[in-house]
Amino acid sequence: MDVDQPQQTYIGKGKAPETALGQSTDRNHANLPWVEKYRPVSLDDLVSQNQIKETVQRFIDENKLPHLLFYGPPGTGKTSTILACARRLYGTHYKSMTLELNASDDRGIDVVRDQIVNFASTREIFSAGFKLIVLDEADAMTQAAQAALRRVIEKYTRNVRFCIICNYVSKITPAIQSRCTRFRFAPLQPDQVEDRLRQIVQAEGVRLTDSGERAILRLSNGDMRRTLNILQACHSAFDIVDELAVYTCTGSPLPQDIEKIAGWMLNEEFSVAYNHISKLRTDKGLALQDIATELLTYINTIQFPQAVRVYLLDKLAEIE
Repeated sequence: MDVDQPQQTYIGKGKAPETALGQSTDRNHANLPWVEKYRPVSLDDLVSQNQIKETVQRFIDENKLPHLLFYGPPGTGKTSTILACARRLYGTHYKSMTLELNASDDRGIDVVRDQIVNFASTREIFSAGFKLIVLDEADAMTQAAQAALRRVIEKYTRNVRFCIICNYVSKITPAIQSRCTRFRFAPLQPDQVEDRLRQIVQAEGVRLTDSGERAILRLSNGDMRRTLNILQACHSAFDIVDELAVYTCTGSPLPQDIEKIAGWMLNEEFSVAYNHISKLRTDKGLALQDIATELLTYINTIQFPQAVRVYLLDKLAEIE
């Protein structure tokens, strides 16, 4: 990659103080992955989901927090929101008042009956009269565990509040859904991701170009976690984070490569198009899944007759 680009403008140029975004200068903290280093600490730090923040804030202020069900795509702030709520509820004692179980834990029926019941059946009072149990990625729980959880939620409501977090609400049984107040977390808007991205670029001294920023925002698709992971990986691998660096680091097809592939498929005879695409895949190390995904985005930018668009989308769906 050519780094001698005097006309290139950079979003981040110099090293900012380690305390940017309210982060600690503690050495162990500084070595954290950026996803954890810049995880919002309070509800005010969250960059999106304002309506959800205001509603949950009102529940806490009025001491009327119900059981919660957060669902939506990854990287949209579900876990950060409930951890910020725990800090607001319990202050420095939030770790002893909160039980967090995620997909890496065994959450079968025995865990529900033993670990969760043991935690829920005892009371400790600091700033609130109930404990908090966070079940992250709950759509991976078995049906039997969810059936056992239904009764636990009812029985220990006086002592505990549950926050159930998942990507797909359809995998949560209706009985549990009916016991919770549901909140849908939408993908973040590009301007929301861009604002936080630029703060971190300045804080970490990343030399990010305008084209690199556009590429990161496009590939992250409203997922803040993916945004920061791409930025950190590219910063570690390249002195200057531009469009080529981002696509190279993530292994995603370049827009010009997708344009070539679409042109071959639409205009060339089958064997010619097949040979061209096979050679490009081999040379660039592209995955068919990524090509199909990016082709969909590209096709949606072309003005096709309605019948042609339906045909193409149908065939792309079959391939995927």
